[in-house]
Amino acid sequence: MSIIAAVLIGIALLLFLILYFRLQAFLSLLISSIVVGLLAGLNPKEVIDTVIEGMGSTLGYVATVVGLGVIFGSILEHSGGAKVIAQTMLGKLGVNRAPSAMMISGFLVAIPIFFDVAFIILVPIIYALQKETGKSLLYYAIPLLAGLVVTHSFIPPTPGPIAVASIIGANLGWVILLGVIVGLPTAVVSGLLFGRFISAKMHIESPEEISKAIDDPHESMPGIGLVLSIIGIPIFLIVLNTTIGSSEYLSNTLPFWFTSLIELIGHPIPALIIANLLSWYLLGLKRDFTKEQLSDITTKSMMPAGTIILLTGAGGVFKQVLVNTGAGTILAEAMAEYGIPIILFAYLAAVIVRILQGSATVSMITAAGLISPLLLEYQMSEFELAALVIAIAAGASTTSHVNDSGFWLVSQYLGLSEKQTFRSWTVMTTILSVTGFLSIFLLYSIFA
Repeated sequence: MSIIAAVLIGIALLLFLILYFRLQAFLSLLISSIVVGLLAGLNPKEVIDTVIEGMGSTLGYVATVVGLGVIFGSILEHSGGAKVIAQTMLGKLGVNRAPSAMMISGFLVAIPIFFDVAFIILVPIIYALQKETGKSLLYYAIPLLAGLVVTHSFIPPTPGPIAVASIIGANLGWVILLGVIVGLPTAVVSGLLFGRFISAKMHIESPEEISKAIDDPHESMPGIGLVLSIIGIPIFLIVLNTTIGSSEYLSNTLPFWFTSLIELIGHPIPALIIANLLSWYLLGLKRDFTKEQLSDITTKSMMPAGTIILLTGAGGVFKQVLVNTGAGTILAEAMAEYGIPIILFAYLAAVIVRILQGSATVSMITAAGLISPLLLEYQMSEFELAALVIAIAAGASTTSHVNDSGFWLVSQYLGLSEKQTFRSWTVMTTILSVTGFLSIFLLYSIFA
């Protein structure tokens, strides 16, 4: 059997196991990887060695960074940091520019907090805005959702881009830079512009049982400057490290002790450790959380992280099978023969898996596993690798429908029928995906 046929059978098996048998994606990825290895000619011992190699080489970094990220996010969530960002944005921009305030809030809050948790935290604010102004709930909800999805998909330290960056070997500093550059205009188009359009077509009232106001005087909130500083510190350190490391002039001009220090604390692991320590003290102990409460909060936050970490490891196994069987070389040669840009292949791979099986995380990891072996045949810069991460993230964000838990989350909390959710949320995610890809493809075409 040809290697390409083995890969196609493996991908079909992966989707069949997930869609028909509802088998957990981690187990499905492992089974599919083993089948591809055997069909492509690896002997049983080579297959098992490849599984161990792929899992081990991927998880050492990803498990640490994702774990630190979710602990950081859980403290920010329980301290009220997410709400204070939204309330401050509304206070600065006013009710008349509330859609922009909600988009910016979503963009910032989703950096440390998972999409679904951030949405549930902030949704009472858009309920209150709708009741105050009488406008369609979608006028505020779509910008908020666009900001949340863009950051959750495009900008580390959220798990998706971290996993993809690890599998294909991209620099997180570059991913953050390109994620912000591409993410902001993407959120504007899919959030503000489409939100204005669809809210004029569909008037949605806030659910009757919800009556929580924008401001809760009984809830103590941390200061906005403190919250933004703690979120911004790890991002600043990572980007600073990338900037110095990418500039020969800065590396040679700045004192050696300084560049060495930044190389240490600007790595994602120490940067996130610093953010965790700051949030533990400034958002926790200093605001009257007990050590026991903080321990309980952060321990519970690790449960969803475990799923993402194992999925990423299985994606690393899939990648390693393609490398060890030589499938990556064959796919790269085929793409070159037909003139398919690797960035387009990355995007379409994520789109197809996303539409078929629903999970953005599985889509990103599967696409990254397909792309990573091809890179052995390319000489790609850090910019180009980061662009591939954004392209995969854009593809995995597309066309959320009934096989995606996000579809039902939005439908439930906004009080939408299935048809209304398709017309609003599904269309928004499709616009977001296309806009994000076109933006990164333009940058890639100019600078690669």
